[in-house]
Amino acid sequence: MEKNYHELPQSELPPPSNASRASGSLPWKKSLLAYAVVTISSLSLGAVWLLCRPVLDRSATDAFAAPDAGSTNVHHYPPPSPTNAFPSLFPSDVGHAGPTPTGAEPALVATAPAYPIHTGAPHLLGPEALRNHSKQPFDIFRHWGNLSPWFSVGRNAFGVDAGPEPPQGCCVTGLHLLHRHGARYPTGQASFGGPANFSARLAQSPESWQARGELEFMNDWTYQLGEEILTPFGRQQLFDLGVSMRLKYGFLLHNFTATNTLPVFRTESQDRMLASAHNFALGFFGYPLDGQYQQLVTIEDHGFNNTLAPSKTCRNAHAPSRGDRAVPFVRAWGAWYLRGALTRLAPQIEGFELTLEDVYVMQQLCAYETVAIGYSKFCELFTEEEWEGFDYAVDLYFWYNSAFGSPVARAQGVGYVQELVARLTHTPIETHNSSTNATLDDNPATFPLGQSLYVDATHEVVALNVITALNLTSFAADGPLPTDHIPPNRAFKTSHLAPFATNVQFQLLSCASSPDPQIRVIINDGVAPLTGIRGCPDTADGTCPVPTFVAAQRETIRDADWVWACLGEWEVPPGTAWNTTRGDPPRRG
Repeated sequence: MEKNYHELPQSELPPPSNASRASGSLPWKKSLLAYAVVTISSLSLGAVWLLCRPVLDRSATDAFAAPDAGSTNVHHYPPPSPTNAFPSLFPSDVGHAGPTPTGAEPALVATAPAYPIHTGAPHLLGPEALRNHSKQPFDIFRHWGNLSPWFSVGRNAFGVDAGPEPPQGCCVTGLHLLHRHGARYPTGQASFGGPANFSARLAQSPESWQARGELEFMNDWTYQLGEEILTPFGRQQLFDLGVSMRLKYGFLLHNFTATNTLPVFRTESQDRMLASAHNFALGFFGYPLDGQYQQLVTIEDHGFNNTLAPSKTCRNAHAPSRGDRAVPFVRAWGAWYLRGALTRLAPQIEGFELTLEDVYVMQQLCAYETVAIGYSKFCELFTEEEWEGFDYAVDLYFWYNSAFGSPVARAQGVGYVQELVARLTHTPIETHNSSTNATLDDNPATFPLGQSLYVDATHEVVALNVITALNLTSFAADGPLPTDHIPPNRAFKTSHLAPFATNVQFQLLSCASSPDPQIRVIINDGVAPLTGIRGCPDTADGTCPVPTFVAAQRETIRDADWVWACLGEWEVPPGTAWNTTRGDPPRRG
């Protein structure tokens, strides 16, 4: 069916005006907006909308920002009541499927000569300047902290010179997978930074400011980000992660066929969590999902116990001086690494006072816009050193808020550790004294034991809580993190541990060299050392006997005082006057 596509001729565009917009003369206002052109051919059944933005003449010194600069630009899809929707004419299944015999389950992790590498950012475009002028290859996508797309960190990234493939003489017997949701829009609230706050300030009075030079694009820039839900790229991340895990561990499904059972995967009720879980499942199982697995959706809201969203019952996690103590550290570091950028960029926008926090937000916007719409002009504004500084700023934020430097990190992670021990030992949780949910965890239908495959979806903060609670202390080697320099070869990197779609594999092994089953922790394809866990040996491949691992975690569970950490009345002074490198609060008394 033929459709004609036309663009509005330049001759039909209203000419830009040289008149001062401060005087109220805005004859070129419409030329700032994207033009929507509808053309319907005689054979076409619908309308085709094309967007084009005319090139504006900004040579006049009195041409300020466009009236819509900084404003929010959204597109609501799908339409609420489409006129051409006829569900009965478009069934999803019409039969006549043809041959459908399946093949063998893949087992790449056990059979392939090498392990596949995930590079992290298909379909996203980085700034041309960094590619052309860098002395060494520089991947900007790996310097966005928790906003980085996940990537394979590589052998020896965490100090173990081994890959995710099973060691010689070992075979994989089980997998417990904890993963983060995919790339999302910014959250609604931010204790430091926050793109929506910045755009709102710009939109308050666009007639009073003007950008030029590197910032000239801001004269027409609008805020195109939603809030908290997955972006298209985020959906792809989880679908791809599901495909990857099926290729590597599909053979574990044999155990379910043998026992005539279905896997139970878990996620939370937040939109991005549910969407992430479904996209993972579509990648892992394929369409349709019915009859292939069971998806448990736990409630993520205040007052509901949930190990995958433990802050909802941990009151102190929301207290600025206890669970949100990172902002002074980030501000102090920002004053160091962004002072050159602020000096460079502030003169390029007149009538708007650019602050250090605004410049930090521009770096956030680079990441958020890229994972949402594929590219961002904000990425072009900063040097490699400034991106390394941003990456470390995010490290400071999560170290002091969610990991080893947070007084509530261990308590929030210990509930998942209790569940992990229950699954490893095939025994119910003994005592519900943390964020565990007795209603769900004591029910073998919703919390089955003895399965070979578990998949849980969560947030980056929870992944860091769990890493802290497990005593993976090699990641705390540089703590407390300083605010006046970046520690060389630092162990704690959020882009390595908690990027978008981060995945933590608890890999179970049977090895000919040991009578006991073995466990390894693999974070984004990097094997983590378990030497911080009491009794775990320093092995070349990062393994630890499961009985030893379990005994140490039970000790951690006994020592973790969830009630005191999450509900107790304790205080810590701001800044460096008090610190922890174990994720614990001050002791009682």
